[in-house]
Amino acid sequence: MGLQKALEEVDTAITRGSFNGHSHEATFSGITSFLRRPYTKNITGVDLAITGIPFDSAVTNRPGTRFGPRAIREASALQTCDAPYGWGVDPMVDIAMADYGDLAWDYANVADFPRVLEAHITGILDQGAACLCLGGDHFITYPIMKAHAAKYGSLALVQFDAHCDTWPDNTPGRLDHGTMFYKAIKDGIVDVKRSVQIGIRTSNEDPLGVNWIDATECHRIGPDAVVDRIKNIIGDHPTYVTFDIDALDPAYAPGTGTPVWGGLASWQAAAMLRGLAGINVVGMDVVEVSPPYDTTGATAIAGAHVAMELACLWAVRHGRG
Repeated sequence: MGLQKALEEVDTAITRGSFNGHSHEATFSGITSFLRRPYTKNITGVDLAITGIPFDSAVTNRPGTRFGPRAIREASALQTCDAPYGWGVDPMVDIAMADYGDLAWDYANVADFPRVLEAHITGILDQGAACLCLGGDHFITYPIMKAHAAKYGSLALVQFDAHCDTWPDNTPGRLDHGTMFYKAIKDGIVDVKRSVQIGIRTSNEDPLGVNWIDATECHRIGPDAVVDRIKNIIGDHPTYVTFDIDALDPAYAPGTGTPVWGGLASWQAAAMLRGLAGINVVGMDVVEVSPPYDTTGATAIAGAHVAMELACLWAVRHGRG
């Protein structure tokens, strides 16, 4: 990094004149948009819009993921100077990417949250951009997927997670980050035969037909074999990828609400995400980063890296280059 560039590039989240290019701004200062992309509500010509969903009212244990989007953005400043390693594609250069800011909603009107979030995502998709969401607890994926299903039809789901999140829940209006995929499947927005959950290490008597590759199996067969299974399951179907940070072992991501030991190592997750290059991904999120439970910042760093990998995954398939 040249000193002159660092001196010239200040608050590039609002001063940058282009959606493309690296940022050499000092990592420890400035406005921390995701990857220092421009903050804007005008996403005309934008390929991929980043938006934060600071919601944690559906948690079953520790809260704090409302602070996740801010922490992930801050951690992403470490990645802005160079192309992401191991991809051969650089979303900071090869696609037009913008930070759309956070969802605005009335935190005291929790019951209205799903409708507001679905409309927020629909508004982004209607402007022609794809969407990468920074959570927030995992319930957010349900209304986000509703918006995507309205555009693409029933979706294949690739879910990295310690939990299946398909426990029964037939109560209308109930918000729970452990039951939202039960509801999504019952709504028909998830194609179970084309869906797969990776890293699972909690029990559920009825996975509702969704394919599992649990954490034990991931460790046994290795990332390459896991990737082959995922690709065989989803084919070329429009796919939504959701990454719950608790898919990682707590040694790598302690700052989350419901940690479970025996999870994926960071290198395994990175290898799997890179191995998925070429799938027909249409929407993505990273969720359950809870900064208050990790004073080191390691979990937010992991979340920022996952978000970058997801941006790369989208750029491989849909980038203009």
